[in-house]
Amino acid sequence: MRRMLNTIYVTSDAAWLRKDGENLVIEVEGVERGRAPLHMLDGVVSFGRPGASPALLAACAEAGITISHLNPNGRFLARVEGPRSGNVLLRRAQFRAADDPGRAVPIVRGIVVAKTANQRTVIRRALRDHGDAMPAEDRDVLAAAERRLTDIARRTLAAAEVEGLRGLEGEAALVYFGCFNRMMRTGDPAFAFGGRSRRPPLDRINALLSFLYAMLGHDCRSALEAHGLDPQVGFLHADRPGRAGLALDLMEELRPVLADRLALSLINRRQLAPDDFVIEEAGGVRLTDDARKRVLVAWQERKRDELRHPFLDEPMPLGLVAHAQAQLLARHLRGDLDGYPGFVWK
Repeated sequence: MRRMLNTIYVTSDAAWLRKDGENLVIEVEGVERGRAPLHMLDGVVSFGRPGASPALLAACAEAGITISHLNPNGRFLARVEGPRSGNVLLRRAQFRAADDPGRAVPIVRGIVVAKTANQRTVIRRALRDHGDAMPAEDRDVLAAAERRLTDIARRTLAAAEVEGLRGLEGEAALVYFGCFNRMMRTGDPAFAFGGRSRRPPLDRINALLSFLYAMLGHDCRSALEAHGLDPQVGFLHADRPGRAGLALDLMEELRPVLADRLALSLINRRQLAPDDFVIEEAGGVRLTDDARKRVLVAWQERKRDELRHPFLDEPMPLGLVAHAQAQLLARHLRGDLDGYPGFVWK
């Protein structure tokens, strides 16, 4: 089993990253603020414009540590990485499968069924944990959404074309986000959620979700590359220049488990307040610098939560599930597994 490594998040524009022996050192205005052994790192993610020494960049490239640059909202800008590794035969098998509907449909079906089931589990947990305290209308709406997602999952099992599966995935998203607002218990109108919006996020919940999805996307891309797959060529998401289609595919199964559930917890436990967000003149909303740091701490803690993988039947932290799924997909593409088992959260 792969060991869960750490990701360093750099949030200060004034930061300078350098190499000291076999350690990464972070300095702010000449004062050391952090230090970590390179062999314990999986990646570095920056949200500002920090500098880095050539010696550190070379060491990270050699060690397979990716340095990703994001804007303050978490939108991807660029990444620095070493030579691409992986088995060229596996990548060729991936490309052939993506072009062959007979092989792509079962993979897409596994992704969509898992995502729909995990969305349903988020709703079921909300009903289980807080249903008695909810207004009757909210409880009824969530129960109806749970039934509709069950129906969509059943129809997904019978779908025979990728386009049809994409339509069912979109239908499930409409049902799920249509009742997302009813799982929030603050009663604060500042956290009203009217549906997904992005680039830019137009309310506080969308700003939080988009930020968490950016973190999840980084982890999924790293997991795929670690197992020799090309993150650009997906099955559910059509090819598009600049879009990491396979990373987005892998994200779909994990969004409800890692990101959505965490967003609900942060709001319902009042770990984030309305003034932890900035409303920009153009109408977009983003997290403040301080709130972003708190969300990153919660994100790392969430990834350490233990579970038993439903297919592998092994205990692992949530942060390793993306690696487990990437490994299972690679095994399927190589012919070692008859099908791709999507991750269904229980």
